[in-house]
Amino acid sequence: MQYGMDEPRLPRWRLRRWVAAALAGSGPEAPPAAAFTLRLVGVAEGRRLNREFRQRDYATNVLTFEYGADPSGAVSGDIVLCLPVLRREAREQGKPFLHHAAHLVVHGVLHSLGHDHLDDAQAQRMEAQETRILAAMAIPDPYRVC
Repeated sequence: MQYGMDEPRLPRWRLRRWVAAALAGSGPEAPPAAAFTLRLVGVAEGRRLNREFRQRDYATNVLTFEYGADPSGAVSGDIVLCLPVLRREAREQGKPFLHHAAHLVVHGVLHSLGHDHLDDAQAQRMEAQETRILAAMAIPDPYRVC
């Protein structure tokens, strides 16, 4: 865990619990081991990372850097959450902050495991998996429109 920006509602234990839930919910494709760095950042750092690595000049809610699996099958990755964007989206979407934060952590972990949403079929599979993992944590479907 790296805190480039403080958020008392996101202590290490809570973030680790969400990562563990995402790994457990990935089913038979779960890696034998995983090592992730989660970093909480502000808008300036989020924007800089998105610009440098994705050529998009804005801060996004979550960035995932997937490093793949080592010879033993262990995966690694970096997951960056931009707190101001996360807070704004939760407010605009009428979602509890912690539900939205859990969703973005799960989303980032699944990206680190090689999932993507580049086409409709991939997006449907990834969203269904996210929804199942979040439901196991008693978090409603983040894609359901109210």
